Amino acid sequence: MTKIPKDPMILLGYINTQLRDFYPDMGELCAALSLDRAEIDRLLSAADFRYDPEKNQYF
Repeated sequence: MTKIPKDPMILLGYINTQLRDFYPDMGELCAALSLDRAEIDRLLSAADFRYDPEKNQYF
């Protein structure tokens, strides 16, 4: 499992950059980096960020 930032603001930037530059969706990002999608959603939703699949980003 890839180590990811725990701070929601830093995590937001990290995940959105990965999505923008390398991955077409969260499923592929999580598979490629061995990340737990539920954990990412939990961390980001605590700061009121949600994933938009059409935009392929959290906002």
